[in-house]
Amino acid sequence: MADYDLIIIGGGAAAFAAATKAVDLGKTALMINSGLPVGGTCVNVGCMPSKHLLAMGDELFYGQRPRFEALANGHKPAFDFAKAIAGKDALVAEARQRNYLNVLDHLDGVRLLEARARFVGPRQVEAAGERYEADKVLIATGSSTKPLPIPGLDDAGWLTNVTAMQLTELPESLVVIGGGPLGLEFAQMFAHFGTRVTVLEALGRILPAHEPEVGLEMRRVLDGEGITVHTGAMVERVEQRGGRKVVRFKTGEAAQEVGAQEILVAAGIRPNTADMGLDAAGVDTERGGFVQVDQHYRTANPDIFAAGDCIGRMALETVAAKEGALAAENALMVPVRTLNYDHIPHAVFTNPQVASVGLTEAEEMRRFNACSCRTVFMDAVPKALAVNEDRGLFKMVIHPRSSKILGVHIVAPHAADLIHEAALAVKFGLTVEDIIDTVHVFPTFSEGIKRAAQAFTRDVSVMSCCIE
Repeated sequence: MADYDLIIIGGGAAAFAAATKAVDLGKTALMINSGLPVGGTCVNVGCMPSKHLLAMGDELFYGQRPRFEALANGHKPAFDFAKAIAGKDALVAEARQRNYLNVLDHLDGVRLLEARARFVGPRQVEAAGERYEADKVLIATGSSTKPLPIPGLDDAGWLTNVTAMQLTELPESLVVIGGGPLGLEFAQMFAHFGTRVTVLEALGRILPAHEPEVGLEMRRVLDGEGITVHTGAMVERVEQRGGRKVVRFKTGEAAQEVGAQEILVAAGIRPNTADMGLDAAGVDTERGGFVQVDQHYRTANPDIFAAGDCIGRMALETVAAKEGALAAENALMVPVRTLNYDHIPHAVFTNPQVASVGLTEAEEMRRFNACSCRTVFMDAVPKALAVNEDRGLFKMVIHPRSSKILGVHIVAPHAADLIHEAALAVKFGLTVEDIIDTVHVFPTFSEGIKRAAQAFTRDVSVMSCCIE
């Protein structure tokens, strides 16, 4: 007889969502966690601490650079980096206790075991010297920073998002390798604190998975804030010279180098699946160790499921939680639940923020061999004019025949909040006419979504504020 209905390997968002679902279904579960403390990436080293520090950096940086002429002198508050990190640590500890450890006390039938888990059979797991068996097993072990095989990098030493937020002294200079969401958030965070920052991105633009207009606009923003960005930058090696770390790279045929006190690597993730005994469980992996699953999150072993970053679909806390709940329900009931990833909004917490949902223009071309897109910039949004905000854009992708909204991409203040109107439009198949017909509060940045919809029917550059 099995010890538990479900064994969950991991302790982050996917694991907790799975444990909650197991309790909802009247089942018992054993959660085995190792590595990061309970709560996983989001609460410990991801969303919560980084957004706390980003907000602090914004207040420090923009307070000295007001947008209004009447405030031209600005103000420069005192800043203590060590206190900032200590405050972040206190926030993390409180959130971990309230949102995870306290929650466990109310999950009847769920046991937490802090130990390294390893498969020893198709449904058997060994942890802390004991063997446990369950009817079903869920792998939810998350991911960590992908190391790069750059000569000299390990000898020089490098930071991850985890260790960068453990520093107690602010580095005077920083090279960020990777111009994706994580790299740009940390680049802007440290630049706002006062660090001289250089970003090296191997591809032709920053935020390469986003729309080209988004990457270009954020490049303009970062340039304006004094952050040096090199795209098409192939890092060749790292050297130590006189206490500094020198990164040698090429852009095209031109060899360049940049020195800094610290190097942050933010060029992808790898799944935390090594040395788990997946072969003993009959679980297949792909492309660098990500667990291979079907649409119902079932692995090659029908009794083992996987969810979250370790399957490599979308490395987001919200997605991990959704996948964890669906995977647990599929494991414990009938495997029929799926997730449409086209409907999932995601954001980059730079300033201004970047947020997207649904298809890009390139993906629409791939699927339909045709596209219908409009982009409006901030000067078409009355709220932006009112508050002297000239950074940002709204892009809308619609079905070339039905005018249903397939994707929306935003660079704007509070874009991560604005995107949810677009997410509902994409999920429920609303058309541009549905958005145009909906009265929006004036003046707001949310009108940018309406302006993007109106751009399919008229020239919004010569349009009154009150046109419907």
